[in-house]
Amino acid sequence: THEEVVTDIVRREVRSYRELPLNLYQIQVKFRDEARPRFGVVRTREFIMKDAYSFDVDMDGLNRSYQAMYDAYLRIFKRCGIAARPVEADTGLIGGDVSHEFMAIAPAGEDQVLVCSTCRYAANREKAEIGRPKESVKQEAETTKLHSIEEAVTPGQHTVEQVAAYLQVQPTDIVKTILFRTEGDTIAALVRGDHEVNPAKLQRAAKAAKLELATPPEIEKASGGPVGFTGPVGLPLRVIGDLAVQAMRNFVTGGNRLDLHLKNVNSGRDFQPESWADIRYAKEGDPCPKCSAPVRFTTGIEVGHVFKLGTKYSEKMKCEFLDEQGKRRPMIMGCYGIGITRIAAAAIENHNDEAGIIWPKGLAPYQVEVVSVKGKDEKILKLAEDAVASLEQAGFEVLWDDRDESPGVKFADADLLGIPVRVTIGKKSAEAGTADVRARTKPDQKTVPILDLAKEVREAWNGLEA
Repeated sequence: THEEVVTDIVRREVRSYRELPLNLYQIQVKFRDEARPRFGVVRTREFIMKDAYSFDVDMDGLNRSYQAMYDAYLRIFKRCGIAARPVEADTGLIGGDVSHEFMAIAPAGEDQVLVCSTCRYAANREKAEIGRPKESVKQEAETTKLHSIEEAVTPGQHTVEQVAAYLQVQPTDIVKTILFRTEGDTIAALVRGDHEVNPAKLQRAAKAAKLELATPPEIEKASGGPVGFTGPVGLPLRVIGDLAVQAMRNFVTGGNRLDLHLKNVNSGRDFQPESWADIRYAKEGDPCPKCSAPVRFTTGIEVGHVFKLGTKYSEKMKCEFLDEQGKRRPMIMGCYGIGITRIAAAAIENHNDEAGIIWPKGLAPYQVEVVSVKGKDEKILKLAEDAVASLEQAGFEVLWDDRDESPGVKFADADLLGIPVRVTIGKKSAEAGTADVRARTKPDQKTVPILDLAKEVREAWNGLEA
């Protein structure tokens, strides 16, 4: 994307609040340094993308620009025949406060999408929030008797699965302590044994500009023990605990020494985190943050992304305007992208059968395919040529398959290509002055007089879904 370039253009050209709001866009071939391209045309090295950038005088203006683009994207994807679902997303490297991805739900999708089974909440895996533990879980934890802490020798047992089997406990009875390096500091993240730390969430909770996993030597220096034996008890670091850990009692942790774990550890008594926060990836069945119903995961293809950038770029690059009082203020920015190449891939994933592609009307490379059987027969060729001419005159985009191949090969290729309407002209139709019309989504074809061909094709076309 080109946030810096576009911001530089605007700061040179725009001076007054009277010139705002402003929205600039481009459609461009782009390149990603992909080590191994995959997923067909979903993730290629070279691709086409539409970028847009909005500039407003205040947050209300940004909200209007953002919503207008959000709504426009939904209309675009609908016209392309794609069921694109907006999901909350992490802003990542581009930055900003609010972000939504538009996901085309598809089994072949590369992105995991969390959706609520009851309400409309949806988010990608990096952003997905988790509902608070139920009150009954909290009450049970508060009434649980706290046992005395015990040392347990665990020779060579350093993974959650190994420790659980060795101590005859469940992974849900273990708390993992993961160390991360920030700017000149090391922090410890606590999550349940069967959960994973979400670095993006942890970074926000820790208010850190940058976050990286600590290396084995750094872990041993900070905790006193090797990887796999770190625990929060006596750990001289900032500790941030996940909300699921807050409700746990008498759990197992590392002992900060080789081959040592601690049993019956309890927060508040044996250690005190700096804070409790949602710092893990969501799992199937977790409570929805909006309505507490169970969530589930599906897969999707990202076809669009919108961001509220705020002043991240305008402040640093001095992209300013003069307000009504003559005071200089940074412009409020938004960023909006559509993966044009991906739209084609998503449409194919959303519209296909065992025979091949079923192109949506809005994306079909041709509207009609004329298949002439027995390609060397002059009479058939002449009738097919006339049919193509009449359809083009009626305003249709037509692909003519005049190859000298067998009917079976040509029909199979027509289904594979997925052009919405197929017109077949063969020996019988040439003798009778007719043609066979079939919609790609229908099993049966209709024989019509060649003089009525354009009219019948129009009816078949209008009868198709968008």
